Amino acid sequence: MHWINWLVVALYISYLVIDGLRRSRGTADLEGYFLAGRSLPWWAVGLSVMATQLSAVTLIGTTGQGATDGLRFVQFYFGLPIAMVILGVTLVPFLHGAKVYTAYEYLERRFDAKTRSLTSLLFLLSRGMSCSTILAAPAVVFSAIFGWDLAWCVALIGIPTITYTVFGGVRAVAWADVKQMVIVVAALVSIVVVLVVRMPIPIDDAFRVAGAAGRLQVFDFSFDLTKTYTFWSGIIGGTFLMLSYFGTDQSQVQRYLSAKSVDEARSSLLMSAYWKIPLQAMVLLVGVLVFLFFLFEPAPMLYNPTQAAQLRAADSATYQSLESRYNIAIGQRTFAARAASTAQHAGNADGARVALDLFKQTEQQVNEVRTQALAAVTKATGQPSRDVNYIIPRFVLGYLPLGLAGLFLAAVLGAAMSAISAELSSLSTATVIDFYRRWYRPEATDDHFLFVSRVATAGWGVFACVVATYAATLGSLIEVVNRFGSFFYGSILGVFLLAMIARSRARGAFVGLLAGMATVGAVSFGAPSVSFLWHNVIGAVTVLVVGSALSWGPAPALNTTR
Repeated sequence: MHWINWLVVALYISYLVIDGLRRSRGTADLEGYFLAGRSLPWWAVGLSVMATQLSAVTLIGTTGQGATDGLRFVQFYFGLPIAMVILGVTLVPFLHGAKVYTAYEYLERRFDAKTRSLTSLLFLLSRGMSCSTILAAPAVVFSAIFGWDLAWCVALIGIPTITYTVFGGVRAVAWADVKQMVIVVAALVSIVVVLVVRMPIPIDDAFRVAGAAGRLQVFDFSFDLTKTYTFWSGIIGGTFLMLSYFGTDQSQVQRYLSAKSVDEARSSLLMSAYWKIPLQAMVLLVGVLVFLFFLFEPAPMLYNPTQAAQLRAADSATYQSLESRYNIAIGQRTFAARAASTAQHAGNADGARVALDLFKQTEQQVNEVRTQALAAVTKATGQPSRDVNYIIPRFVLGYLPLGLAGLFLAAVLGAAMSAISAELSSLSTATVIDFYRRWYRPEATDDHFLFVSRVATAGWGVFACVVATYAATLGSLIEVVNRFGSFFYGSILGVFLLAMIARSRARGAFVGLLAGMATVGAVSFGAPSVSFLWHNVIGAVTVLVVGSALSWGPAPALNTTR
């Protein structure tokens, strides 16, 4: 990569780290370190929440998802506005008014200590694994660029981020996220402009071709539990997922607990309700445009250069045979796409229709050869071979103008640092507040708890680095994150919903939580065809049903112990 691109990356990351450390002043006590003294304005909290969502996983995984699957993924977020409105009138005033450090402290006041601890433990498991996936995203980029071992890439990104997070606080994280939103949006807009300008056919013809390939289909109204991205899974399953993520996940709750007031916390969530879906659509659109771009430029059969080299070395005859078929297929596909554009502009509707039909056939052939090539890689290496996460890195490094590639890499690395810092901070908060202070050292100085918090941050960082080397091989990183979360989120949400029902009891909440996790586990492993989005509904409903059934009797008194 050109030195100018490296300079762009170095300057931005240096600025991010230096400014973050500068803003970490005032973290001499727990409230300053974990909650920024509950002093952040609503717009900073809102941008911080959105920056976590527009992480390196989004820039790598979601754009790759758009290139291979089109716009259908945006249905995943249809439940977000509904969830934000519900949270604004329910959990936000409950938790912000309780003056807690973690969402799970409230559960002890409402139920008992074991319900709090179990719920916090489930959060630590889910968020620890998700944090690893967020770290894996930029590691994938570096691995694809330089051919370095993935584990070294994880270490090169993870160690500086862990160091920065150990000394920073939520205030530093939040203001770094504000800057990160600016750089991410600038990078995405720049890529869109470059793709549109360099498209060899008129953009309206290009989108017509994308429509023929199914990349512009947004809505799927089929009620099929085996399909991940449908209108109903987004509205129902997505609402439950977003309620749990933004309402009960400490990584998000910690953001609005740091807001100045309940009203400002609500406003920060409404920002995501208004802007998340358009931003997500733009990210997917980048992926669709990259797909269109590679219709007219030499597209690699395997986007992961390391796996391509491994297959070539292990089975040269198979590789050459597949590559020959692939080159023929993409040549025919390019011809069909150009023919459709030419016929359309000549006013030949029949000719355009015939060309688009031919395009569909050749696109299917291209996909068949790629599927066989990926299967051959799996057979040759014994490792998963999905390469959706390598599509955008190959485009950025091969085709973006000088400086813009550096801007995109800076956005990816900065997004990773911001998101990982936020995740590690929330993991440390839950570890120290819900376990160390609650069960081991209930009385100690803030200096002691701050030291333990930094140790916990470093420990979770090491855990994230280890798991990241595995997470990068699981396929689309954005799906991996949500699969991890959906296994736990529904059941956790169910406990918080029980907490708002006056007659719910501690026994019902604890047993209901166990039943919810057991049911989700049974569905996940016993009926793997059921989409992970529905796991959120299944977990929440199970906890509510079992918890309510075990809570008959007079309303319990609120537990006020801390």
